[in-house]
Amino acid sequence: MPTRTAEQRRAEEAVVFNAFLAACPTRQVMATIGDKWAGLVVNALADGARRHGELRTTIAGASQKMLTQTLRTLERDGLVTRTVTPTVPVRVDYELTDLGLTLLPVLRAVKNWSEAHILEVQTARDAYDARPA
Repeated sequence: MPTRTAEQRRAEEAVVFNAFLAACPTRQVMATIGDKWAGLVVNALADGARRHGELRTTIAGASQKMLTQTLRTLERDGLVTRTVTPTVPVRVDYELTDLGLTLLPVLRAVKNWSEAHILEVQTARDAYDARPA
């Protein structure tokens, strides 16, 4: 990691992000981590490295294309690392980075909340849908 001057550090600290602003780059991050497939992938990688096929088996309904796109997006954002082992056939493993591990508790909490409250959500949906138009 290159050394930064005090002036560079102050300039970086002066930057304030606000996701409520349309031009704020944090919106792109929120879009990525708010995607259902990204949340499921991060949760599936909680216990360590997995291969593409293992992720597809774990995440029911994820097409190969969608899973590949999601993994590439997570890799681009520095949340997942892709390791290619030159064997026959080639082995590719995906794993959470240190940054991805900081996101895991948040997405795990969303997954756990969803599983714990799905019956209440379904009841609310049914009540809403039964109302007269």
